[in-house]
Amino acid sequence: MLLFGHPLVESPLFYHINDVDAILHTPPSSLLYLENVVDDKDIIDYCNANSLNYGIYAATLLEAILAHNLQAAYIIVPKELAKSAQNIAQEYLFDAKILVPINDEEEIEELALLGIDGAIFMAKSIVKVSS
Repeated sequence: MLLFGHPLVESPLFYHINDVDAILHTPPSSLLYLENVVDDKDIIDYCNANSLNYGIYAATLLEAILAHNLQAAYIIVPKELAKSAQNIAQEYLFDAKILVPINDEEEIEELALLGIDGAIFMAKSIVKVSS
């Protein structure tokens, strides 16, 4: 199980960008974070054209499926969609990992028992970048 933002586990940061220009203000080989499959399509296209890894928030199962088809490395889904999204990811052999935002490390065990790929402490894992 992957853990992002846990104080005892070293993990890469996600850099939250709102446009392509903001990528210039991130470290080389950064892991980017996007919030919306539809609204961020131009950024997604840029990332894919330039082999940049990104994670994207998917509020619905449709968005999770679209994110996979758009080559996201990580798909972050709300806890209530976690099991369904993970089942779909396993059934269709997604390359992307399913992550669930958490606030407390006690939630890790619950997600592990559900077979979720990983958990992310959003406040500690995402750095906001502006262009």
